[in-house]
Amino acid sequence: MRRADRLFQIIQILRRSSRPVTAAALADELEVSKRTVYRDVADLMSQRVPIEGEAGFGYLLSPDYEMPPLMLTPAEIEAVVLGAQWVAGRADKTLANAARDVVAKITAIVPAHLRPLILEPSVGARPVIPGAEEESIDLSMLRAAVREGRKLRLCYRSDAGEETARTVWPVILGYSDTSRILVAWCELRQGFRHFRTERILEADMLDEGHGLRPGELRRRWSVWREAELRKPGRQS
Repeated sequence: MRRADRLFQIIQILRRSSRPVTAAALADELEVSKRTVYRDVADLMSQRVPIEGEAGFGYLLSPDYEMPPLMLTPAEIEAVVLGAQWVAGRADKTLANAARDVVAKITAIVPAHLRPLILEPSVGARPVIPGAEEESIDLSMLRAAVREGRKLRLCYRSDAGEETARTVWPVILGYSDTSRILVAWCELRQGFRHFRTERILEADMLDEGHGLRPGELRRRWSVWREAELRKPGRQS
């Protein structure tokens, strides 16, 4: 790796971390010695890159630091293209179109020598398996409820065909190759549940929010999920 690329990558690693990153961790990811990391970080700091910290403690990049966002490496371009392919083939129409728009914007901005990575990618997402049931609800509304912390009122059909009314606190809308799952806290069951979106017959976003501070519901779900995975007989 060229030194200029390595300096750029150090900034990237620090940008994606909210905690101090040790020289050992930087050296491991960059495949260089800690001595090289110390020297590179010192050079970045001398160039007025706002890095805080020191050897033995770790380094933090000031959240106010701005860097051109589209200085993408070939690997980063391939990662974006692969993710966009996956989303375009599996998400709802709004997200699928957004994924295509992202690729078009990147194609227009990257240098000419990098465009073949987008136009003729070396990576590809698995084709969508046909036959999945279609949803009768607006998935963009579910995503909005997650972002805004608002409750949803659902009419849900179980595996056995039973229909129930649920008020839920949505956590995340998950995607797989063949289905979409709404993860939510269910007031009826008093616990986290997974709702297959093709079995949601009706969905309305309520004016009422769940009242938790931002990130708290996701944190509680993460704790619950970890506990579920640790149960005997469960496979991770």
